[in-house]
Amino acid sequence: MSADFTQTFTATAGHIDELGHVNNAEWVRWVQDIATAHWRAVADPAVVDRYIWVVVRHEIDYRGNVGPGETVTARTWIPDPPRGARFDRCVDFRDDGGKVLVAVRSTWAMIDRESGRPARITEAVAGPFLG
Repeated sequence: MSADFTQTFTATAGHIDELGHVNNAEWVRWVQDIATAHWRAVADPAVVDRYIWVVVRHEIDYRGNVGPGETVTARTWIPDPPRGARFDRCVDFRDDGGKVLVAVRSTWAMIDRESGRPARITEAVAGPFLG
């Protein structure tokens, strides 16, 4: 339903846990990084200045691992229209062979910077993300 956005991530030594692969907390950070990059790349700059996003929920399926120096390609998209102040975002992280290593569905809420309160997502805000 939406225009896809992609970004690559490379695991560094600081991303690796005691099991020798990317720590779960780093995958969540990468979800936030790609969501923020997508928002800034697609949204009107005035809208970016007015609103911020907070995560309400993450649902993550770990299907594979990434070790030091390995790169994944993340693809994010918005699967459904917004509901009030919320919308879901999906992110798949794939290895060089195209296998999905981590699949994420997150719910985000839009917050008005000035009031600090949730703000209904208008068609003008959502439009650039929905294909």
